[in-house]
Amino acid sequence: MKICIFGGGSIGGLLAVNLEKIGINVSIIARGQHLEVMKKNGLTLIDPTGEENTAIVTCTDEPDSLGVQDYLFLTIKSPALLPSLQAMKPLIGKDTTIITCMNGIPHWYFHKLDNKYANYKIKCLDPNLLIDTILPPDNIVGSVVYPACEIVKPGTIRHIAGNRFSLGEPEGSESDRLRFISDILKRAGFRAPIQKNIRDEIWLKLIGNLSFNPISALTGATLEQICNDQGTEAIVRAMMTEAKIIAEELGAKINMSIEKRIDGARKVGAHKTSMLQDIEAGKPIEIDSIIIAVKELGELTCCPTPYIDIIPVSYTHLTLPTNREV
Repeated sequence: MKICIFGGGSIGGLLAVNLEKIGINVSIIARGQHLEVMKKNGLTLIDPTGEENTAIVTCTDEPDSLGVQDYLFLTIKSPALLPSLQAMKPLIGKDTTIITCMNGIPHWYFHKLDNKYANYKIKCLDPNLLIDTILPPDNIVGSVVYPACEIVKPGTIRHIAGNRFSLGEPEGSESDRLRFISDILKRAGFRAPIQKNIRDEIWLKLIGNLSFNPISALTGATLEQICNDQGTEAIVRAMMTEAKIIAEELGAKINMSIEKRIDGARKVGAHKTSMLQDIEAGKPIEIDSIIIAVKELGELTCCPTPYIDIIPVSYTHLTLPTNREV
């Protein structure tokens, strides 16, 4: 069994160390100083209790040296997806299962969707269908990722909180490959529930990401500050409402009230969102899959998005780094 994790950052590292602990060998595609330290000293994970575990893992920046994989976890940020496609090609065969552990609307969202919007191609994510060609939707298993992690230094990752990787087939079946992925993740200590409607959970996480993340990046505010300020809290509520209407028009159900979603974020406290952290670190941000895609789906479904529309305009005033490979 050949398993590869494409993206050796915080989530990829979390998966790799915990899978290696239970005797499942994985390979990691990484780059830069992080890769060099992993090659020399292994990959160290600091768990939420402070305990450290180091795993010796196969890691490289040359995917063609690994060959075709049985299972490929994509744990990169969405801006890196298009630039990394050619590097992924040697890892993918006709029977490779691809697990998308990424934020936002995925390129495969409309694959086998059972309504009038079935097979729509999201233009802002995949204008030339390159992603669809190299990552065929039939090979995809969807995932919604909840752990919070960070790279402390090259070769060392801290797991802060959360251990849930929700999983689902696009058409809602419970396939052998889905059960296998869920089983190995559970054995590695994660919660890995199989969801009949994985799109519901995509939207549940997304309504928070599309509102809190860009507002925090534009203002520098933490989740607690956003929720406790009357003005920003009102904008969050409006953006969530717009997204919820789109989700429901597309057939998804968000089984949590907007009030509860905001209260949950408030309880997290003085936490900087991942988008704010990316801005501060000079990294590309996930605006296309989190904001622009939802705006496009609003146009598709004829659902107005005046508050969501403000965000792309606001970001034109920021100097953002260009997309780059993993």
